[in-house]
Amino acid sequence: IVMSNLESKGALGSAFPIADLKAGFLVFLIARPLSLGIAMASGFPPIAGVLTAIIGGIVVTFLGSARLTIKGPAAGLIVIALGAVQELGQGDPMVGYRRALAVGVVAACVQIGLALLRAASIGVAMSPAVVHGMLAAIGVIIISKQAHTLIGVAPAAKEPLELLAEIPQSIAHANPEILALGVLSLIILFGWPMIRAGWAKALPAPVVVLAVAVPLSLWMDLDHSHAYRFLSHQFHVGPEFLVNLPASLLDAIAFPDFSMVFTGTSLKYVVMFALVGTVESTLSVLAVDLIDPKKRPSNLNKDLFALSLGNLASSLLGGLPMISEIVRSKANVDAGAQSRWANFFHGAFLLLFVALAPGLLSEIPLAALAAMLVYT
Repeated sequence: IVMSNLESKGALGSAFPIADLKAGFLVFLIARPLSLGIAMASGFPPIAGVLTAIIGGIVVTFLGSARLTIKGPAAGLIVIALGAVQELGQGDPMVGYRRALAVGVVAACVQIGLALLRAASIGVAMSPAVVHGMLAAIGVIIISKQAHTLIGVAPAAKEPLELLAEIPQSIAHANPEILALGVLSLIILFGWPMIRAGWAKALPAPVVVLAVAVPLSLWMDLDHSHAYRFLSHQFHVGPEFLVNLPASLLDAIAFPDFSMVFTGTSLKYVVMFALVGTVESTLSVLAVDLIDPKKRPSNLNKDLFALSLGNLASSLLGGLPMISEIVRSKANVDAGAQSRWANFFHGAFLLLFVALAPGLLSEIPLAALAAMLVYT
């Protein structure tokens, strides 16, 4: 409201990107929970997703990214990231995480080479059937893993098909309070777009989920371990059902472990990160160009180069690989963004939020994040 009043009075001058500020704030609201959830599903610390989005917004913007795309962690790379952590860690998630960061560094260098060779257009040549098949498979894998988190049960299985087969058993042993949080979050996510009122369209569904789930988690006292009874059965809840975050963003910084970076396993994931990330990002940029009201074409190779440098910085500091993310980019366009400043503001708002109110993120229930991933 204050910014709108200043704009109407001309206090900020005609050069201040008010439309991008508003769009960036809206995207920040969406990116905050999704970044945490994507990192969690990828086997990275949850704060790594926020770190990636901050770098994607504040750093990549000034390197020449496509005008209306939002850079950050994406669900499409979850399977690759999780596979890297699990295979390279050999049972130790933290070791796997740091070795996956090293893979990200090398993959970013490969992407830089692809950009310099002007090879970003390989994404254009990719058959839509291949891309849709890949995304559908990723969706099934995400659901197989996150469904158990959504209902508050730790599954015994590890592989996607086995995890899917175990869902009925997990439902039978669901933790009622966590199940209530997860199902309510899903109902909001699916039902909110059906509300036709203008005020509802201006408020993203993930924000509504947090506005409901966080107070409920406080009412359930998830901050403290305790037991409760439901239908003659005893259940346990506690902080393990909440997002676990470091005290500050500086504490979240982690450095790569290059000890296995030239092994066959690492090189396999280097190729997967570099190629899949490049294809997904290029297709997202092309899709956003089509919905740009001004129909401005993006320089694909310049955008890939900017993205690659962002990936390099993210992997060196402990973040996830990033791409031009289509869901947040579309929300950015729908919110009236005019330039790449919207991407910058989305990253700046994330940085301010983490710096000024880190404790609020720690009150987010994992079930709510799992619901967002299942819905996505």
